[in-house]
Amino acid sequence: MSRFFATGSDSESEESSSADEITPKAPGTTFKQSLLLSDDEEDTKRVVRSAKDKRFEELTNLIKTIRNAMKIRDMAKCLEEFEQLCRAFLKSKNIVDKEGVPPFYIRLLADLEDYLNQLWEDKEGKKKMNKNNAKALSTLRQKIRKYNRDYETEIAAYKENPQESADEEEEKEPEDSGASSESETEDGDEGVSAKAFLKKKPEAAPEASKFLKSAKGSGDESTSSDEDDDEDWGSDTVDSGSESSDEGEGKSASLAVVFLKKTHDADKSSEKKLGKKKKPKKKERLEEEAEEEGGEEVEGGWEKVKGGVPLVKEKPKMFAKGTEINTAVVVKKLNEILQARGKKGTDRAAQIELLHALAAIAAENNLGQGILVKIKFNIIASLYDYNPNLAAFMKADMWKKCLDCIDELLDILFENNNIFIGENIAEDSENLGISDQPFRVRGCVLTLVERMDEEFTKIMQNTDPHSQEYVDNLKDEGRVCGIIDRLLTYLENKGSTEEICRVYLRRIMHTYYKFDYKAHRRSLGLQGETKSEQDQEESEGEDSAVIMDRLCKFIYAKDRTDRIRTCAILCHIYHHALHSRWYQARDLMLMSHLQDNIQHADPPVQILYNRTMVQLGICAFRQGMIKDAHNALLDIQSSGRAKELLGQGLLMRNMQERNAEQEKIEKRRQVPFHMHINLELLECVYLVSAMLLEIPYMAAHEFDARRRMISKQFHHQLRVGERQPLLGPPESMREHVVAASKAMKMGDWRTCHSFIINEKMNSKVWDLFPETQRVREMLVRKIQEESLRTYLFTYSSVYDSISMETLSEMFELEIPTVHSIISKMIINEELMASLDQPTQTVVMHRTEPTSLQNMALQLAEKLGSLVENNERVFDLKQGVYGGYFNRDQKGGYQQKQSYQRDQKGSYQQKQQGYQRGGYRNQNQGNY
Repeated sequence: MSRFFATGSDSESEESSSADEITPKAPGTTFKQSLLLSDDEEDTKRVVRSAKDKRFEELTNLIKTIRNAMKIRDMAKCLEEFEQLCRAFLKSKNIVDKEGVPPFYIRLLADLEDYLNQLWEDKEGKKKMNKNNAKALSTLRQKIRKYNRDYETEIAAYKENPQESADEEEEKEPEDSGASSESETEDGDEGVSAKAFLKKKPEAAPEASKFLKSAKGSGDESTSSDEDDDEDWGSDTVDSGSESSDEGEGKSASLAVVFLKKTHDADKSSEKKLGKKKKPKKKERLEEEAEEEGGEEVEGGWEKVKGGVPLVKEKPKMFAKGTEINTAVVVKKLNEILQARGKKGTDRAAQIELLHALAAIAAENNLGQGILVKIKFNIIASLYDYNPNLAAFMKADMWKKCLDCIDELLDILFENNNIFIGENIAEDSENLGISDQPFRVRGCVLTLVERMDEEFTKIMQNTDPHSQEYVDNLKDEGRVCGIIDRLLTYLENKGSTEEICRVYLRRIMHTYYKFDYKAHRRSLGLQGETKSEQDQEESEGEDSAVIMDRLCKFIYAKDRTDRIRTCAILCHIYHHALHSRWYQARDLMLMSHLQDNIQHADPPVQILYNRTMVQLGICAFRQGMIKDAHNALLDIQSSGRAKELLGQGLLMRNMQERNAEQEKIEKRRQVPFHMHINLELLECVYLVSAMLLEIPYMAAHEFDARRRMISKQFHHQLRVGERQPLLGPPESMREHVVAASKAMKMGDWRTCHSFIINEKMNSKVWDLFPETQRVREMLVRKIQEESLRTYLFTYSSVYDSISMETLSEMFELEIPTVHSIISKMIINEELMASLDQPTQTVVMHRTEPTSLQNMALQLAEKLGSLVENNERVFDLKQGVYGGYFNRDQKGGYQQKQSYQRDQKGSYQQKQQGYQRGGYRNQNQGNY
């Protein structure tokens, strides 16, 4: 019988009902029921999101990624994500057409364009970017400018009032999220997932409503505070109390009540909306406060720090209060600072500042120049160590500091003669304190200056040669040379012979490649043209030739190391050649015998040797020594690697042959741009020299089968010119030389002259020489002479006799010159002719074979070689070794002079001379 119809008092029924309620049910049953409910609901109900939400969420996620990339200046990531954003926006075109372009999208486009423009204007920042980021920046900038043209009006509206646009966007976002949270809560009420139970386990509360509420509370993704949760639990208990008091309802009713709490949820969701609206405002206020404070540190706030080296906030105190500052204390402190040198995490800039501070303290307390010199040595060493990478070059500020420190150090050494410095002084025997004894400091100024010179070379190597920065850096060379001169003066008094040779070589290396215009002007008698007093003082200074002669001769006499002497000789030859002192340069090169063993030298010396040989060849060309010029330039030009051999750049085709480490080493060997030799001038000089030698030779040996090539490169250029299907007017320097060669071949010296010397060739090549006019006159003379020789070789078979006066008029040469050229040709048996003095004519002798005879001779030679090869092959097959292998008993070759064909058709062999063929012995002469 049901307890509702049982008789008894009201109190009894209340007690029994309360007792029934208090009796705990097995939690498993409730758990099962709720699980069953959630499973059923899961099958039937899913969370449905609109296409608009999906597309806009995808866009916002990509925008977040782009903004993060903007914060860290990752341009490559920005570019990649922007391209994805454009594609995603294109996909959502239908939604955008209905709803309009979302404000957050316009906001990003405007911000991104402003950000990119700001980065583009920051020149320093662009230099620090890596290659990928810089490339991505320019690409992205072009794309965004092109893309934003379609949204100019929206972007302009946003820029006019960015705050309102931002507020509208923020209002829309919470509404969307509020709507989504409502749908989530509704779905959560109807279908409870198993994850909810795993997230929040039920405690001692047995009702199903508690489980459902806890699942809903934990499954809700909206940002709810702990107080909201407490309110939920409170309302649940109240509701459960009312449920239990209603005795007219059953168990199913108690479960159904749970799903009827929609009004409370709606109120709560509206509260959440308001909360979400308030939060962005609060965030904006915090940002405004932070901006007003101007980056001041707030307690508990964030502090910006730079990555990499740890920041030194406070300068460490050098000495404690009341410490007596003396030499020993300063040395101890100096050693403490130096102990951190080279360790990981050491702030090298701070270390340099500490050493400067220590030097200032030593100077204030008058501890003597000895300790000051020691600290200066360590400051300069620390400046060199600032870049731990060998390949890296010093920054401009560090370079200026370094020069200043070396100047200060030399000032101290010049002012105080009682300071002795040297590498051989041990640290224990140093005398840094003020006493009767002279100061003794361990160190070497020469090493510091040599390192400074190397750093200057590295700075020049790593600067763009076509920029103003290169010119500014090059101005420092005067200061570098000044420091080297000061050190030279110091070491001449106090240095050893070896040190003097080393510093002399440094001075030579800064002098040998510079043309001395003042000395050249003086030699031409143009000294009166200098107007200012400063120019006159400079022009009265010592000639570079005298300086080079003095420094080099000292090294020749005193140096014990081959390397310094070799470098000095090469620089001396280079300087002679540069100033057109051909005979001194040539004699010094021949006497030094450097060409015999230069292949064993190190690469920098080999590069210097190549540069010297090239300069020697150019000097010979200027002097009209065409054959010497060709011989000097042959090795460099025939290799096809002139640029690499002269240390003026790496060839791309050889990049595969070398690894990254070798490439770095070779880049360090490159000569700075201001020391380069013009490669086009070099090639032009070589090709013109080859033309003046090769064309007459080709004309003289036109039908000679054994004709050799003087210059392979020149012949290659001729073949390239012949292969061209359409011959237009020459443009490049090579085409000019090829066209001139063809004209010379025909004996047309005027056309040849017009191709070699014209405005284009003058600007490219001939105007680069110091004595331009003299070189042009020499070239015209050489072209006339060689054209005359070529004409006589080519057309001698046509003439019986020719007047020298006619030749003189044709080639615009003096008659004695024509006479001299023809006489030399006759003496050297190049021309079969004789001179008739009374009539001043050249009489040709018909001893030269005709073209048919020449061809017959060539055929006979080829048949002879064919027979010889045939015999060798036959010998190898028969196993009888004759010909070259036919030795006599003594092991020598049998001597034969030649073959004579007798009447029987056999070859009779004469004695004396080596047998060139034949496998039979002397008794078997027939084939």
